[in-house]
Amino acid sequence: MTAKVLMYSTAVCPYCVRAEQLLKRKGVDSIEKIRVDLEPERREEMMTRTGRRTVPQIYIGDTYVGGYDDLAALEHEQGLDKLLTGA
Repeated sequence: MTAKVLMYSTAVCPYCVRAEQLLKRKGVDSIEKIRVDLEPERREEMMTRTGRRTVPQIYIGDTYVGGYDDLAALEHEQGLDKLLTGA
């Protein structure tokens, strides 16, 4: 069982694609995507929640991970599996 993943993203975002690929490699089969390009009011929500304006912005469960670089760093530090499994 993997934790719920939420990702703020846009249609043309190479880092969003890379984040999704990394998560899928880790066994995540479902990512709740909030498309801030289709729902501009959600970008304001994202900026309020994260303090950032770029995508992707990723939450795993209740934990704010950050963007793709943060996700990749978490994987490099071997912390991503723990977060995804809730261990």
